[in-house]
Amino acid sequence: MFSHLIAYGASEIATKLSRLGVVIAVARTLDVAEIGVAAAALAIGDLLKSLTQNGIGQRIIAAPASELAPTCNRARDLFWVWCLGLFTIQCVIAGGVWVLTGNIAMATLILVLAGEYLFMPGGLVQAGLAMRAGKLKQTAAIAGGQTVLANLISVALAMVWPSALALVLPRLLTAPFWLVAMRRLHPWHSTPEHGKAATRPFIRFGWPILSTEMIMTARLHADKLIVGALLGPEILGLYFMAFNAGLSLASSFSAAFAAVLFPHLCAHSDRSAAMRQGFALSIGIVAPAVILQALLAEWYVPLLLGEGWDALAKPVSILCLVAIPTMLWTATAGWHRAENRPMLELKGTVLLTAAVMLNVVIAAPFGLNAIAWGYLVTASIIMLLLSRPALKFAFTPIPESALA
Repeated sequence: MFSHLIAYGASEIATKLSRLGVVIAVARTLDVAEIGVAAAALAIGDLLKSLTQNGIGQRIIAAPASELAPTCNRARDLFWVWCLGLFTIQCVIAGGVWVLTGNIAMATLILVLAGEYLFMPGGLVQAGLAMRAGKLKQTAAIAGGQTVLANLISVALAMVWPSALALVLPRLLTAPFWLVAMRRLHPWHSTPEHGKAATRPFIRFGWPILSTEMIMTARLHADKLIVGALLGPEILGLYFMAFNAGLSLASSFSAAFAAVLFPHLCAHSDRSAAMRQGFALSIGIVAPAVILQALLAEWYVPLLLGEGWDALAKPVSILCLVAIPTMLWTATAGWHRAENRPMLELKGTVLLTAAVMLNVVIAAPFGLNAIAWGYLVTASIIMLLLSRPALKFAFTPIPESALA
């Protein structure tokens, strides 16, 4: 697990370094209102994209060997139907934004983001099989390579064609890279002679995971829509930059950790030991990095973003610390899924999201620092409470009588 987590960690470091270039370029070439429009479009796109996390890939990872072929055959069909449906829905949303608000720029950005769904289903079965086969270093390299490439394109676009499109178009342009790389990593073709697995188990397992991912994405992005509605695009632009710089480390490391932990728990005979290892590795790697990032925010934020962005240093510093409790909750969520209890993860995610959104609504009139402090305190308390069962499972010694 350590080598896989290091691989994903290295991928995230490369991603963050390239993302830093995007932040610097955007801060110097786009005005705050343009950043706000792009942030709103990205929030809408990411909220819908969360629907791709529907548990189908995890069914491939966890399927018994005797059921793998029919599971993959059914998964391919489900992926295509699902992604084409999402493409259609997002196109309708883009049209609705244009008709109802007259904001052609935002509608165009949402429409561009929809194009990703046309590339995804051709490689999702292969991605699940690659993770099942333990090719986590390679999947990390592909995901990281796509993000780095997208960030480099964003920097180039921001410098030569400064517009909100610079933050959105690279996602579509790099989708073919991910598709080709994933299909080459783990070639697979459907085998009609093996039949197709029943759809009901996918639905039964997937709907709590789908709901969880939607709500988790809402926690990460719906706050931007709230801030934009309450305070306008200029403040939303500042909010986007602060939360992107502060929370991006937490969200990226938690996503990498989740990708590594679930296959590890499924394959490990001693799940308690696997959880202890996961907790120790995640906190041991993340905590020093985020504390250092928080301490240095006052220095690097104005240095990197330039004049006029100094006020973001404080909220960035505060939000960095959210990464620590996030890792505990990510491990707990992975444990629930491995134990086939996705409903518990869903309930916890609903509680966490509701509390964080309430904090944004209450604290928004008092400024970014108030939102950041409220976010840190609220998220930390709830994540620690939700993680208690997993911590108890991992670190409570088994009585000798139980071993006899």
